[in-house]
Amino acid sequence: MIGKKISEIRKDRGFTLSELAEKSNVSKSYLSNIERDLNQNPTVEVVIKLANVLQVDIDTILSPITKQNNPQLLEKEWVEELKSKSKVSIN
Repeated sequence: MIGKKISEIRKDRGFTLSELAEKSNVSKSYLSNIERDLNQNPTVEVVIKLANVLQVDIDTILSPITKQNNPQLLEKEWVEELKSKSKVSIN
């Protein structure tokens, strides 16, 4: 799921949960819920912020989900919206 992928990338980059939350301006509890898959559909803006701080593209974060092509895990429309919004800068 998306949370496990974010956690994996975060650890590979050497960030603690607190550091990533602070740098991405996402609450630590919200990020923790994402990583533990308690929140399986984070907002587009949050995924973009995390991708920017982790210095990866959106496809890298979504890859384990989109490769499975399982609509129960993540709706195709959400993936497309996320990709289109990632091309717009979010402050």
